[in-house]
Order: sequence, then structure tokens, then C-alpha cells
Amino acid sequence: MAEDRRQEQAEHRLDRLSEALDSGTEHRVRGLLRSLSAGEIADLLESLPIAKRLAVWDLTDPALDGDVLVEVNDEVRASLIRDSSNEELVAAVDDLDLDDLADILDDLPDAVISEVLRSLDRQDRERLVHVLSYAEDSAGGLMDPDVLTIRPDVTLEVVLRYLRGRAELPDVFDQLFVVDRQGRFLGSLKLSVLLTREPGSRVADLMDPSVKPIPVDLGDSDVATEFEHRDLVSAPVVDRENILLGRITIDDVVDVIREDAEHSVLTMAGLDEEYDMFAPVVHSALRRWIWLGVNLVTALLAAAVLYAFEPTLDQIVATAVLFPIVMSMGGIAGTQTLTLMVRGMATGQVGAHNTRALLRKELAVGLLNGVVFSIVIAVIAMTWYDDVPLGLVMAAAILLNLVAGALAGAIVPVVLRRLSIDPALAGGVVLTTVTDVIGIVAFIGLATYLLLGR
Repeated sequence: MAEDRRQEQAEHRLDRLSEALDSGTEHRVRGLLRSLSAGEIADLLESLPIAKRLAVWDLTDPALDGDVLVEVNDEVRASLIRDSSNEELVAAVDDLDLDDLADILDDLPDAVISEVLRSLDRQDRERLVHVLSYAEDSAGGLMDPDVLTIRPDVTLEVVLRYLRGRAELPDVFDQLFVVDRQGRFLGSLKLSVLLTREPGSRVADLMDPSVKPIPVDLGDSDVATEFEHRDLVSAPVVDRENILLGRITIDDVVDVIREDAEHSVLTMAGLDEEYDMFAPVVHSALRRWIWLGVNLVTALLAAAVLYAFEPTLDQIVATAVLFPIVMSMGGIAGTQTLTLMVRGMATGQVGAHNTRALLRKELAVGLLNGVVFSIVIAVIAMTWYDDVPLGLVMAAAILLNLVAGALAGAIVPVVLRRLSIDPALAGGVVLTTVTDVIGIVAFIGLATYLLLGR
């Protein structure tokens, strides 16, 4: 229900904005945009054709431009950057947090990058370079190096004075990190503890030394898992010497979760999460050629196998009617297993320690489903054509293909991952080829040798 409500609200915002754009009423568009967050504006920009997108971008509050650039996907960001002057871009990214600036810095024109770097003080430049040295999909790429630290030997009163003396505090602020004189992470002091305990108490007596920091080279999906399992709002990031480098907050992790979800859906179709729905036609067509070509090759392979059994199709018309059922059932069974395996790999629930057990389980599921549905479909085939041998052939083919589909769905993603190929991207194509070929060979092959020999 919550997801449906969110989708309805997004559609409502898009409808209202489109109506305001179509009416040519600039003040209505500005009024609508003023009521939205940067993330909501980014969603709208991704949902608009290029001409309307650029019109909305020009009417967006310049104070939000930097945050909007961070939120939109890469292809949309590129179109917005091309439509902006260097001066506008410098102003847009001027107030961004260093981790957000690092995310989009490479997308900016060289002149803008130079100007932005000149505007930073030495400490911020060093921090930015430090963040950029880590992979984008790692904890180091996610972290904000601007972090509040305190020493264990001071009192809470000193900490409170320190916080009051700052011009501003981080947006997501639930704890302070305790470090020694060398910057090594010792623990954390919860904000709730700071505000409720005696001001004269020492940090060392109230800090939580059991807080587990996140290694700087940990993958972003694993970071998201840590936040989920430990119900974190923020977490310290450390290097191998336990030196505190920065912190990751829940808003960064939500972005990772969203991107991973989009990746899982889009890669099944040979696309990626940075795809622009309203990219130029030729560009969009070229992006899809690779996997359309791969699919054509696999379809031709299945067709070649079918061509080898053409005499059977000519002599037994019923096989041409029934064999799509065999291929379809095997494809669905395999896709179900493949989806579970890909999801399990993405969440870390599938690994070398349990792959064999999963394989045995999916084989048993495929066998059970094969027995049940082979009986059902055999009865239907016998009833339609009044031909018991044809029904038995159909039953055997369904049984074989459902078992093959389950096995392929479990094995294919494991093999692809060992070959460093994304199972979500290539798994569906490989699986379809396997189930189609096995389905054709099982059904038409059995029909050739059992029915034509009668």
C-alpha cells in the first residue's frame, strides 16, 4: 500500500507539472518546484522528454541545482550539464558535501573542475582527492570525510561547547566518533548520551567501544547489508590501521539500495540503471543492439535444432501445436530458480558453502513440479488428440524440461559469476537458450523416435 501511494504521488506530481508546462505558465511551474525536494525534482526530470526537462531545469531554484545533479542518473546529468554554463555549474556544486561532489566531479567540464578545486581550501582538496582514490562502489567512495571527532579524555561539557562553537552540524547526526591522538577509532558517543548525562562525565566512561567500524574497501552492497543488519543511522569508516577516515550515513545507503534494485530489474533486459528513458532514438537503439544480437544468435540456435526435426513437424502436426508448451514451462521453471539465485547472490545469501544444497533442493522442486504438470498436460494432450503415446511423449518432455530448467536456473548464475559476468545481465539469455534447446530435443526428438516408428 505504501509503495502504491508513493507511485500515485509521483504520477500526480508529474501530471501537475506537465499541465503547467503545457499551459506555458512559468510561475505555476516555479511554484510546483519550490514545494519539492531535490530528489523529487530529479525523479521528475528523469520522467520528462528532453525539451521539457531542460525547461524545468532552467526554472529550478539554483540553490537546489547541485543536489539535483547528484540525484539524477548519469545520462540525465550529462544532458543537464550540457545545458548549463560553466558559471552556473560552479555555483551549483559550491555547497555540496565532499562525498557528493566526488560522485559527480568527473562528469563536469574540465574548466568547472579547475574552478571548483581552486575554491576549496587545502584541507578539503586533500579530503576530496582521498575520496576519489577509492572505488565508487566501495565504502570509501560512499563516505563523507568531513566527520566530527572527539578525544576520550575530555568531559561532556567540553564536547557541548565544541559543538556550540561550530557554525553548523552534519545533516544526519546521531553520534560522535572517539579517536586517539593518532586518529585511530576507539568507539562512539551517542548524541542521546551526550544530552542526558552529567556534563562533568568523561567521554571514556560513556562511549561505546563495541561499535564496529566499516572497512574502507568494503563493497557498497555489503555496506547496505551492514546497515540493515545492525539498524545503523551512521557508521565510521576506517583503513587497515583502524584510522578513522570518514563516515557513511543512511541517506547514502538508501541510494545504494535503490540503485541495486534498479540494476537487478534493468540488467534482465540488457540495460542499466543510468539509462535515460528519453534519450535520442538512435542512441537508445544502439544501446539495445548488443543484447538483441545475442538473443538473435541464441534464437537461431534453437531454430536450427528445430529445423533438424522438420520431417517430424510435417508428419505429426500435433507436435507443432504442443511443443511451445514444453519450452514455455521449462523457461518459467528456470526463470523462477534463476531469480532466486541472483537475488541470493546479491544479498550474500548464496555462496560456495550452500550452492550444492540449493542445487539439490531446486532439482527436487523441478522433479516434483515436473511429475505434477507432466500428468496434467499428458491428460490434456490425450484428450485433445485421442492419442495415448503422444500424451506420454508430452509428459516425458515436460518432466525433462522442468528438471533441466531448474538445474540451469541454479547452475547458470554460479558459472557466470565465476567467469566475472553479471548473472542478472546474461543469465536470462543463457537460460532461455538451454530450456528452448532441451525442450525441442526432448519433445520433438522423442516424437521422432517413438511416434514415427509406430
